[in-house]
Amino acid sequence: MRLQSRGDGHDERTATAVAASTRGDDRGRAVPDRSGRGACSGCGGGAGVLERAWPVTQETADATLFLGTPLWRGGEGYLNPEIDQGFGLSDTLGVAGFPSGEAYKVGKAKPYFRLNRAFIRHVIALGGPDTAIEPGPNALAGTQAGDNLTLTAGKLSVVDIFDTNSYAHDPRADFLNWAIIDAGAFDYAADAWGYTYGAAMEWTQGRWTARGGLFALSDVPNSQFLDKHFRQYALIAEFEERHEWNGRPGKLKLLGFVNRGRMARYDDALQLAQSSGGTPDVSLVRRFASRPGVALNLEQELAAGLGAFARVSANDGSKEAFEFTEINKSVAAGLALKGVRWGRPADTVGLAGVVNGISSAARRYFAAGGLGILIGDGQLPRYGAEQIVEAYYAVHLSDRLGLAADLQHIVHPAYNRDRGPVNIVGLRLHAEF
Repeated sequence: MRLQSRGDGHDERTATAVAASTRGDDRGRAVPDRSGRGACSGCGGGAGVLERAWPVTQETADATLFLGTPLWRGGEGYLNPEIDQGFGLSDTLGVAGFPSGEAYKVGKAKPYFRLNRAFIRHVIALGGPDTAIEPGPNALAGTQAGDNLTLTAGKLSVVDIFDTNSYAHDPRADFLNWAIIDAGAFDYAADAWGYTYGAAMEWTQGRWTARGGLFALSDVPNSQFLDKHFRQYALIAEFEERHEWNGRPGKLKLLGFVNRGRMARYDDALQLAQSSGGTPDVSLVRRFASRPGVALNLEQELAAGLGAFARVSANDGSKEAFEFTEINKSVAAGLALKGVRWGRPADTVGLAGVVNGISSAARRYFAAGGLGILIGDGQLPRYGAEQIVEAYYAVHLSDRLGLAADLQHIVHPAYNRDRGPVNIVGLRLHAEF
């Protein structure tokens, strides 16, 4: 469940449960140690949700309090204390485009407390007509100059600011799959829960917005601990263009990023393994390097209540994934339709698909038995692009309560033609107070 205060005493909760079934001959599984300081460093398990030939079920629940207060003219402060519980399917392993954005890489049976966000936002007015700001998660009611400079600093999620999309970005309300709600190849700075320290600047002028940010990477790839001294960091820039097409609003965003930290080249891990006779291990060959990537993000209203989105992304596939998941190239697209046509105007139905791929260097590494953040079958004799289709129906029960059903079909999970396909059914309950 996710409990949220919107600065006006408004709270909300979300609970998600998923079940998976599969066909095929799936043997073996590598289980990572995620309990220590170096958790998830060079570990993974491709079998994941496919390790059994019968349905398996998991649930996640979290309660988040969204607190906000004015600090000074143009300045606001926010805190998001959260209680989490539950596990992703197969400990969040087994498929690069993981099926639940409500599941973290760290799972626990008992509820535990975290402070996921603690940040300050300052808005400098530059002119233009005032825009009304509706109260919401990490947003206080008020007005804001249409042209402005927004500065944000503290602990937050990179995707609170970058790669946002009106139709596919919020696992509490729309799609669930990681590679659909975010650009699959956007290896953004984050700890194992998806949050980091950093600062961002956004300049909005007319129909354009330019964004830039500096964020701390994990101390080792995919760790529970961040490099708070910023010796390892990510630089991100994004340009947004707002337009109208046939009188309907739309946005186009171009994002670029570069991660600077101690990371391994897949081929270096393979060479060491060949010379020593062992299994390739990226943790043995890490050195300071850069890993760049790009993402294109489109959202477009097509008709009243009907919107479309698309994302295309790619990154440097010669090196290991640092934070997110093993995706070097990804193409996603989908539609979201409000229920006006069948007398349920607040309901939403969504349909999307995504195709993920990895580089030739990554294929060689995983074929030789290497492990990654989410995948690694011990072998990869027959590579295939990971293909995912997701559909959901969100029912608006009241202004405070919503229920959604979600279905995903995954072909070639973890890029393995000998695995799957797998079907995943999810239920999501969302309450606001």
